[in-house]
Amino acid sequence: MLQAGIVGLPNVGKSTLFNAVTRTRKAQAANYPFCTIDPNVGMVTVPDPRLQVLSDMSGSEKIIPTLIEFVDIAGLVKGASEGAGLGNQFLANIREVDAIVQVVRCFDNDDIIHELGSVDPLRDIDIINSELILADIATMEKRLSSRERKARSGDKEAKAEVALITKLLPHLNEGNPALTLEPQLDDDERKLLHSFQLLSDKKSIFACNVNEDELADAISNPDAHPYVSQVKKYVAEHHNAEAIVISARIEEELIDVSEEESREFLESLGVKDSGVSDLIRAVYHLLGLRTYLTTGIKETRAWTIPAGAKAPQAAGVIHTDFERGFIAAEVVHYDDLVSCGGKAGAREHGKLRIEGKEYVVKDGDVIEFRFNV
Repeated sequence: MLQAGIVGLPNVGKSTLFNAVTRTRKAQAANYPFCTIDPNVGMVTVPDPRLQVLSDMSGSEKIIPTLIEFVDIAGLVKGASEGAGLGNQFLANIREVDAIVQVVRCFDNDDIIHELGSVDPLRDIDIINSELILADIATMEKRLSSRERKARSGDKEAKAEVALITKLLPHLNEGNPALTLEPQLDDDERKLLHSFQLLSDKKSIFACNVNEDELADAISNPDAHPYVSQVKKYVAEHHNAEAIVISARIEEELIDVSEEESREFLESLGVKDSGVSDLIRAVYHLLGLRTYLTTGIKETRAWTIPAGAKAPQAAGVIHTDFERGFIAAEVVHYDDLVSCGGKAGAREHGKLRIEGKEYVVKDGDVIEFRFNV
């Protein structure tokens, strides 16, 4: 299963956010640096309101959402790439995940210690990403040294690596993450770059953690929030990344209350959500994952597939026999199914169709497979 790692400086709300998204209290969230040492791992339900609608339509006995895995990683400090703080462990843990959720402190609170003594989200972002880039530079310089001799002897694979590293190192040395070099590379170079497993080549999303009393305004008008507006503009320009507003503290307070009480509390704050649901969905897509749906009397269920998966591959997620004996897929998109009032209406309006082996499944497709083994 693909993993998203939650990272950031100490005391920015990483463990609080982890508890919020996993609906647990397994991560210690304390007001001092490095309260997280060993990474916490938790399964996270991907919020999908479509499931309840389909369940009501089908009279399903149960609903089964899809899941992704989050990892709460120890806080990083300046000098981590040289072993400062828990640097070596931190970087090793990041290398294991598939995408990064970088938590950025966007709130003032004198009672919560900031590692550097002041709140400055852009400085914090630069510290973390500089450490990732510095670690990558060290890795690439070492790799270049080991490949140059082979390249001189005519080894084609070594030549390709040397050529790419020669492009990459100046890019990294200018303070740019490896990920932002990809648009300048051809397909073969991109594949080779991914094989290096560089820390700064991982896709990232930025979680702007705001105060409870600022959440409603920060969500409705992020450009007016002094910290959030800076982060959104900066990460779009320098990291080709998205920033989402959250209040980890609010969501953590809701862990032990009912769904109805949670909804009422959020409404009293003027919001429908603390931002965590949007963050989970954004991470799911950042990981390159998509959802198709099945529905019937027994269950309504969300199934996870990689973006671009074809119908037989999607069928195989249910059972390998479905892929091996795939005949066809009966498909209707969720929006069409709902607007037509159900499968009969969708069939009548020509929205229900039969697709074959080359059909690329879309997020939100409601599918019934035909197979024979």
